[in-house]
Amino acid sequence: MPDALDPRDPASTLLLIDGSSYLYRAFHAMPDLRAVPGDPNSPATGAIRGIVNMMQSLRKEVPAAYVACVFDASGPTFRDELYPEYKAHRSPMPDDLRAQIPPIHEVVRLLGFPVLDVPGVEADDVIGTLARAGAEQGMTVVISSGDKDLAQLVNERISIIDTMNGKKRDLAGVLAEFGVPASLMIDFQTLVGDAIDNVPGVEKVGPKTAAKWLNEYGSLDALVARAGEIKGVAGENLRKSLDWLPTGRQLLTIKTDCDLNGWVPGLPSLAALRAGDPDDTALKAFYEQYGFKGLAAKTATKVAPAGPALGETGGLFDDPAPSVQADRPPLKYDTILTWAAFDDWFARLQAAELVALDTETTSLDEMRAEIVGISFSVVPGEAAYIPLRHSGPDAPEQLPFDDVLARLKPWLEDPARHKLGQHIKYDRHVFANHGIEVRGYVHDTMLQSYVLEVHKPHSLESLADRHTGRKGISYEDLCGKGAHQIPFAQVDVAKAAEYSCEDSDQTLDVHRVLWPRLQADDKLRFIYELEIASSEALYRIERNGVLIDGPTLAAQSHELGQRIIALEQEAYAIAGQPFNLSSPKQLGEIFFDKLGLPVIKKTATGARSTDEEVLEKLAEDYPLPAKILEHRSLSKLKGTYTDKLAQLALPRTGRVHTHYAQAVAVTGRLSSNDPNLQNIPIRTAEGRRVREAFVAPPGSVIASADYSQIELRIMAHISGDAALLRAFHEGLDVHRATAAEVFGLAPEQVSTEQRRYAKVINFGLIYGMSSYGLAKALGIDNTAAKNYITRYFERFEGVKRYMDDTRESAKEKGYVETVFGRRLYLPEIKSPNGPRRAAAERAAINAPMQGTAADLIKMSMVAVQKALDEQARRTKMVLQVHDELVFEVPEDEVDWLRTEIPRLMAGVAALKVPLLAEVGMGPNWEQAH
Repeated sequence: MPDALDPRDPASTLLLIDGSSYLYRAFHAMPDLRAVPGDPNSPATGAIRGIVNMMQSLRKEVPAAYVACVFDASGPTFRDELYPEYKAHRSPMPDDLRAQIPPIHEVVRLLGFPVLDVPGVEADDVIGTLARAGAEQGMTVVISSGDKDLAQLVNERISIIDTMNGKKRDLAGVLAEFGVPASLMIDFQTLVGDAIDNVPGVEKVGPKTAAKWLNEYGSLDALVARAGEIKGVAGENLRKSLDWLPTGRQLLTIKTDCDLNGWVPGLPSLAALRAGDPDDTALKAFYEQYGFKGLAAKTATKVAPAGPALGETGGLFDDPAPSVQADRPPLKYDTILTWAAFDDWFARLQAAELVALDTETTSLDEMRAEIVGISFSVVPGEAAYIPLRHSGPDAPEQLPFDDVLARLKPWLEDPARHKLGQHIKYDRHVFANHGIEVRGYVHDTMLQSYVLEVHKPHSLESLADRHTGRKGISYEDLCGKGAHQIPFAQVDVAKAAEYSCEDSDQTLDVHRVLWPRLQADDKLRFIYELEIASSEALYRIERNGVLIDGPTLAAQSHELGQRIIALEQEAYAIAGQPFNLSSPKQLGEIFFDKLGLPVIKKTATGARSTDEEVLEKLAEDYPLPAKILEHRSLSKLKGTYTDKLAQLALPRTGRVHTHYAQAVAVTGRLSSNDPNLQNIPIRTAEGRRVREAFVAPPGSVIASADYSQIELRIMAHISGDAALLRAFHEGLDVHRATAAEVFGLAPEQVSTEQRRYAKVINFGLIYGMSSYGLAKALGIDNTAAKNYITRYFERFEGVKRYMDDTRESAKEKGYVETVFGRRLYLPEIKSPNGPRRAAAERAAINAPMQGTAADLIKMSMVAVQKALDEQARRTKMVLQVHDELVFEVPEDEVDWLRTEIPRLMAGVAALKVPLLAEVGMGPNWEQAH
C-alpha cells in the first residue's frame, strides 16, 4: 500500500469493503480451483480462496475498529423501476461464482468482518449511506473498491483505495485521475454515462470532453443552462440529451440516506460494525471442508489469537487436507560416530527389503558435489546419519571417510539391495564422484509424484506436507540465507543429523503413500517404471557429457562481437545519434519522437511499448527495429553460448555435462539446464554454428538420430484420420499430401508455397493455432486463414473429431492421457476465465501428442542404453534434445549405429503408422544433421 494511506488511527477508522467488486475480481483472478484438486466436477473454490487472501491482506493494510463487507443482494432496486433497461446488457453471473457466494459470506463473517446484503438496496448505496454516517461522526472512512463510480463519495473524510493496484482516490487523486473535483463527479458521470450498467450519457462525449465542459462552466446545471452555446456535433448531442440527463443523473447518483436500521441497528451509531476476531475453530473446519490445507494447518497452529494471522495466507494452490499420520511413535534418529554403531546399522541395511537413502553434499552441482554425510531409513520414524566431513568448531571426531565408503560400496553397488531416494539421479552422481556406481535404486519419490500429480510441486518438503502432514526443517533454517549461508560441512552435527535423518525418514513415509496408488493403476505404473528407467539412461548421458571445442567457440565469439559492434554503429547512423540499444525508454524516444514510427501498442502503465512483438512488427517496414532485433539475437547467442559454453566444461573431462530436469514439464518432456542445450537458436545460421563446437574425440564421430515428424505421426495414430494414415503408410510427403487435400490438387501440382502453407497448418493445429494465429504465421488475412482451416477439417475429419472429443473428455475428467497412459492434468479446463480456458483447451489437444512424443524418446533412450550395455558397445549417448538422441561413436561402430539405432527407435512401440528415425553423422553436431 502507498505510504500516503498511513498513518491512520484504527480506533476512529471505518473500513467499507465493496464485496461485490471483490467477488468478481477474485473469481477472474484465481485459477479454477476445486475442493478436490484436478476434479472439475467437485465444487469450485477459486473465488472463495481469492476472497480469503484479499480480506486477510486488507485487514493488515488498513487497520480499522469498524468494518463492513457489503454485497449486492439479489432482486430489483428502485433503479430497475426508474429505468427498466438498467443493467440489461450485463451477463448473468457464472454458475460457478453463484455457487460460491454463500460460503464466501460465511468465511468473511468467520474472519471477523460484518457482512451486509440488503434486499432492494444496491451495495453502492449501502456503502454511500454508511460512509456518510461515519464521516458525519468525524471518522476516517476508507472504501476498498475498484469501482470508479464510488469516487463521487470522496471528500475530506472519505477516500477510496484499490488494493489490487495500490491506487488511492482521495480529493487529489480524483482530480488527477478524472480532471474534475470529487464534488463534480456525479455531473461527470452523468455526461459520460455508464456502459457497464447500460446508463446512456451524451453520445460521443467521453471523459476529456466532459471534464473540459465542467471546468469551463462549473457544473452540469450551468452547462445545461448554456447548452445552446456549445458548438459542433458534441453540442448537438448534448441538446438532444437534455430530457434524459435528469434520469441519468438519478440512476448514477449513489444514495447516502438509505434506511438500514434493520441491518445496522442503532444507526447513525456504528457499534454494530465493530470488527471482530477470527473464529479460528470454525475457520479450520471451513478450510478443511473446501480443501485449503495450507490455511487449515496455519489456523490450527494459532494459540489464543487476538486477530487474523496477517500475511500468512498460504499458497494459492492448496491441496486437500493431507492424510496426517496420527499417533506416530517418537522419532528415533541416530548419529553414527563409532564402528560399533555403524555395524549395527549396516546389519539393518543388509536385512532390509528397501532402504531410503540420502546424501548431504558440498554443492548442488552434481558433477562437482562431494559427500559430507549419508543418512538411511528402513522403517518409519527411525533413521541414522553418518557424518563424514563436518568441520565446524565443535565437530566431533568422525569415522574415516574413505573407510566408510569402502565398507558401504559393495552394498551400494549390489543391484539386489533395493534402494529408494528423492531425486535419485543426483545422489547417483554424488556417489559416482567418489568412485561408487550405485545400483538397485528401484524407487524415486520425486518421480512417483511427477507421474501421479504432474501439476503439483515435487520437492520432498511439499510431498511430506501434502501426503503425510509432516513439516520438516528447511535447508535455509539450517544453513542460513544469501551471503550469510554457511556450507553444510559447518552445520552442527546434531542438527545436521536431525535434518538428514528426517529427509530419509520422510522419503520412506511418502513412498508408503504414493507407491500403492501407482500399483493400483497399470497405466500409471508403466509410466512410473519408464521414468525410473529413463533416470538411469539420463544419468549415463549426463555422466558422459559432450566434448567442447573451445577454440571454435572463441572464434565464433570474436566474429559475433565484431558483428554486434557493427550493428550498433549501423543503428546509430539510422537514428542519427548514439543511444542505448537495450533501453526501452531511449528506444521509444528515437522510434516514436524522432523517427515518427507508428505506436503499435502500449504497456500497462501507458508507455509506448518496444517489446519483441512490437519490434518484429516494425521490422517488417523499418530498418532500425530490424537492426535492434538482430543485435539482441546475436548478443544473447554470444552471452549465453559462445562466451560461456567452454567455461562450463568440467576441467577434469573437458566436457559439458548438462543437467536434465526430469520432473518439470507437465507433458513429460525433459528440460536441460547448466547449460540449456535445448534452446540453441538453430533457426539462424549463427545459432546453428554453435553446434559445430560439440565435437567427437579423435577416432570417433558425432551421430544424431531423431524421429521424423513424430507429432504428426502421433496425431495420425490418435485421431485415426484416414487421409493422414494413408499418407504415412504410403511414405508420402505429408505436407505435400496435406496441401493437395486442402487446395484440391494432385500432389505433383502443389507449389512450394502451398506446401509451406500446409506445413504451417499441420503443425499449427497440433498446437491449437487459431485462424488469427495462422493468418499471422502465413502473412494472410483472417478470412483466408479461416477458410484454410475449414477446408483442412473438411478433408481431415478424423482430426476434427479428435479435437472435439478431446475437449469434451478433458472437461469431463479434468485431464488427458498420452497413448501410453501418462496423465496430463488441466486445472483450468472449466475456468470461467476465457483466455485461461482457451489455453487449457489448446493444451488438451496438444498435450497427448507432445506427451506421447516424450514417452517415445524416453522409451528409445532406455532401449538404446540397454543395447549398448548388453553388447558392450563403446558408443555413448551424450545428448537428448527434444525428439533427437546424439551419440559419440567410435569409427568402428558407425555401421552398427547407422543400422541398429533407427531399428531400436522405430521398434519401441507399435502405432497405427510406422515410426521413422533418421541418422546423420559428422565430426561435430552441426555436420551430423
